[in-house]
Amino acid sequence: MNMKVISVIGIVTAVALAIVIGLAGSQHGVVIAGLPLFMLCGFAAFLVNWTMFVPAFVYQTEHYYDLVGSATYITLSVIVMALAPDPRTLLIGALVLIWAGRLGPFLFNRIKNAGEDRRFRSIKPNFLQFLMTWTLQGLWVFITYAAGLAAMTSAEPLSLDIYAAAGLAIWLAGFAIEVIADRQKSAFRADPENRNRFIQSGLWAWSRHPNYFGEIVLWSGIAVIAFPVLQGWQYATLISPIFVVVLLTKISGVRMLENRANKQWGNDPDYQAYRDSTSVLVPMPPG
Repeated sequence: MNMKVISVIGIVTAVALAIVIGLAGSQHGVVIAGLPLFMLCGFAAFLVNWTMFVPAFVYQTEHYYDLVGSATYITLSVIVMALAPDPRTLLIGALVLIWAGRLGPFLFNRIKNAGEDRRFRSIKPNFLQFLMTWTLQGLWVFITYAAGLAAMTSAEPLSLDIYAAAGLAIWLAGFAIEVIADRQKSAFRADPENRNRFIQSGLWAWSRHPNYFGEIVLWSGIAVIAFPVLQGWQYATLISPIFVVVLLTKISGVRMLENRANKQWGNDPDYQAYRDSTSVLVPMPPG
């Protein structure tokens, strides 16, 4: 099967999955101009990414890809917070705005300093392949945010409760872990003496990917905040934290970085010792 066919299948599948999630999450939801607000959020997620795909393909750049991903989260948050501003909506929206507002510029500056994102080196010249990656980003944003959006767009909102407090605490823990891990790695890379070396200090002494663990935790917190509002088919949106786990451990993130690290340092006894004594994801004392 050639890449054209695979790309078309990928695009169609992504849109179909979004429609399924959109129908489930729209149950018991707010309707705007005859259309469920939750479904409109899914459409907006794709629209933002398809719009930005055009200049990205024309100028053959992937530099803004992650920044657009964060901008998509921000766009959806602002839309829903403006149209359905109950306390739980404002809480979830504010947390996502804080997360996306930090992560987007952080990833953009990292790619800018690196010069390129190697994942896109062979993809950019191919129209359908490149379009598929932007389409998948729209799907990624929609599914990751689905539980939160379902609660935010509910026609039967609930006042803040113990779930909101517990979810906020979980989110704060995950956000702190992600921020600290990112800053530790950035400081490590900024030191010229660490060129071509791997980090094994700070949180990275307890986990080989603490930043991804933090992201999984914070999205789990969003799902906890959303949970008491969900009804019927809306419970399907609780796939959100599960999707984040699968995405970061099996599709991109951990899997890709582990393969890259093994190629670069696999024969290094120090790295072998670090790999064998350090948890892949969940922070644990080394040993």
